[in-house]
Amino acid sequence: MTDTLRHRGPDDSGTFLDDAIALGHRRLSIIDLSPNGHQPMSNENGSIWTIFNGEIYNFAELRVDLVARGHQFRSRTDTEVLVHLYEERQTEMLERLNGMFAFAIWDQARRRLFLARDRLGIKPLFYAQTGEGFAFGSEIKAILASGLLQRTVRLDALGHYLWLNYLPAPLTMFEGVQQLRPAEWLVWENGRIETKTYWRLPTEVRPISENDAVARFDALLQRSVRGQMLSDVPVGAFLSGGLDSSTLAYYMKSQSASVKTFSIGFREETYDEAPYARKVAAHLGTEHRGEVVTPDARQILDRMVYHAEEPIADASMIAVWHLSQMTRKHVAVALSGDGADELLAGYETYQANILAQLYRGLPGWMQKSAIEPLIRALPAGAGKLPLDYKLKRFVAAAHLSPERAHFSWRIIFDEALKQSLLAPDIRKAIEPCDTFDVCREFFGRGRGLNEFLAVDTLFYLPSDMLAKVDRMSMAHSLEVRVPYLDHELVEFVATLPSELKLRRFFTKKYLMKRLMRDRLPHEIIHRRKAGFNVPLNSWFKGELREYVHDILSPTALSRMGFFETKVVERLLREHVSGRIDWSYQIYCLLVFALWHQRFIQSPDPFSGRRTND
Repeated sequence: MTDTLRHRGPDDSGTFLDDAIALGHRRLSIIDLSPNGHQPMSNENGSIWTIFNGEIYNFAELRVDLVARGHQFRSRTDTEVLVHLYEERQTEMLERLNGMFAFAIWDQARRRLFLARDRLGIKPLFYAQTGEGFAFGSEIKAILASGLLQRTVRLDALGHYLWLNYLPAPLTMFEGVQQLRPAEWLVWENGRIETKTYWRLPTEVRPISENDAVARFDALLQRSVRGQMLSDVPVGAFLSGGLDSSTLAYYMKSQSASVKTFSIGFREETYDEAPYARKVAAHLGTEHRGEVVTPDARQILDRMVYHAEEPIADASMIAVWHLSQMTRKHVAVALSGDGADELLAGYETYQANILAQLYRGLPGWMQKSAIEPLIRALPAGAGKLPLDYKLKRFVAAAHLSPERAHFSWRIIFDEALKQSLLAPDIRKAIEPCDTFDVCREFFGRGRGLNEFLAVDTLFYLPSDMLAKVDRMSMAHSLEVRVPYLDHELVEFVATLPSELKLRRFFTKKYLMKRLMRDRLPHEIIHRRKAGFNVPLNSWFKGELREYVHDILSPTALSRMGFFETKVVERLLREHVSGRIDWSYQIYCLLVFALWHQRFIQSPDPFSGRRTND
């Protein structure tokens, strides 16, 4: 089981065994590089044991308090804080932790196993219980290696995946395997499982002046960046040239004379952000490195799917793979700007929610007979998220309820296309599933824009954005930290009035733009959001056309038995002809097919993996 996690911890390995439990750990040494940081780690008398993935940023102050209470420490690690804090507070210890974490604590006296995941779901934690035992791990591969369960596709999860292109906790694509939710703990005792949510995002908006909001946001972000730069190994930063990563680079440079930044670019000009990254690096004086990504998916896609281990059809994962691979050559820790868009309204979907309210007020005949036929007739555009793509997506969902519309802006296969795609027996098996049910519980946490931001922070962010960054960075033994997701910063921003996030409809992330207006070039602050999109449209028509047609051939699809081959053939044909851009749908199917080949069809999913992956 620990061998499957070697990429997450190449520096050390360890086990603890007794008559009831086996704990295994792979270590990526970040704080206290000495053998004293070896895991599993125990308290003084060996009655409490822990294995831990992540970082506790406030461990130093917690340690001072624990020493004052008489606890003895053998290391300088944040890991050792966990066993002593558990002795003091048991499950309530989580209230004191500031960090990203997934950990297990074995309480020998109580014969109790305690698992916990951080508030925002930055670090993953999976588990499975069968008649033979209970298994858990930072990745599903460790659970598969335990031999406790068969590798079988969970059919309702397939339906949700086709809609979302990822799977939210507690779902996984493997029957019998679940994810611990963000901000959730689990206790296993005498074969029984209890779970509980220990933190909730505040929803009550508190009045505050704009100047005070800027000052408080400035202080919290500065503190978060300073705390997350703490390391005994080199630290760098991902730098796309967008506002979020540029702001982090600014705060890092304000606290260190030497800062390393990293970016990637593409040959396709509309996708290439490298010039902006270089501009920011020159403005701040960072030590910057960049590389150009070429469509070598044939060489890396299988390795990406192996490390993702769940079908995650977010194509920007390709970019994160390359960026992490390059960054790891120079540093072991990198800071990333993930989370700012969900906190401060950085996506166009928030503007779409406002427009949809106005659109619903138009006469029905105008929508159905004039606007929508005209938009559907628009030819497929080229480049990154062309206008026709946005308009078609908008009119397809604008008539839905605000909650359903918000999720529909991002769906991959709409219900009609999904039904035509699925083979009849598969369609019948998952027919009762409504994907909106898996996210319905996240609504009702506020009103208007703040509610949509809360939903994306708690649902979309950990399930897609953070999952892809964790899997692709850890595939290269790179620890990625996310300063915008310091939970105290998140709580503060959640209570701010919405006009400090989306100002007068047009200005997204207003608070951050106001904060950084005299600190970064005007062009960087106000340029359109780009993201880590990759040029799938052109790749699938050119360099990767033969590869995609091979993986999604009728023979290969028939062997899987999930999809109608003629529907897939039509999607490929229409995409290559330029009639309709089906690149997102094709990538969704491609990732699932590669995942199925590796984890379901293969007799041994771990065969052929590279030790340096």
